[in-house]
Amino acid sequence: MLAVTAHDVQVVAANIDTIFICMSLNNDFNLRRLERYLSIAWDSGAVPVVVLTKSDLCDDVSAMLSEIQKIAIGLDVVVTSGMTSDGYRAIMKYIAPGQTVAFIGSSGVGKSTLINRILGESLIETREIRKDDRGRHSTTRRELFITPTGGAVIDTPGMREIGLESVNLSKAFIDIDELAEQCKYSNCRHENEPGCVVKKAIEDGAISEERLQSYKKLKKEAKL
Repeated sequence: MLAVTAHDVQVVAANIDTIFICMSLNNDFNLRRLERYLSIAWDSGAVPVVVLTKSDLCDDVSAMLSEIQKIAIGLDVVVTSGMTSDGYRAIMKYIAPGQTVAFIGSSGVGKSTLINRILGESLIETREIRKDDRGRHSTTRRELFITPTGGAVIDTPGMREIGLESVNLSKAFIDIDELAEQCKYSNCRHENEPGCVVKKAIEDGAISEERLQSYKKLKKEAKL
């Protein structure tokens, strides 16, 4: 799995089975960033799972889940909290013996806290959240740990800004891709063309204008 930071292309992890895309249910919540992570994760060949962290800081988890499910189409979405002793158990079924799971997400979303819970001991340094409700960066390098159940987890440094090196938009935006196939013109830009099924779906409220613009932005950035 490759990611582009502000300075260079980095290998985030390799030979992984599942990618946990971690996003906290506080100020880090960002649907457009999630679309970016999903586009990269699908391209890796691993299966992405959306892991929502810090549920103890959210007043309306159901509303957040509803928004996520419009983006993470067909994917598992798991709600967790690192503040309780059993807040991590929902993700354990993905870390079976012989399976490797990589945790990715912004700095301070609680990846290290969850991994410590999984390992049963505090092997990774964690830091308290700041007054603005954002987490503090603690992981500075990629580390692999073997869990008590025989699985492997990889902790990665947080990336608040991540560019695109290689993506799979057809899976990350499967709803738009399937609609685009029904447009009148095969080269439809989904702007003002007659017979544009994607624009009709936006008018009907099936997808949002913001999601379409995100799709176009990522497509342009990836030079597809």
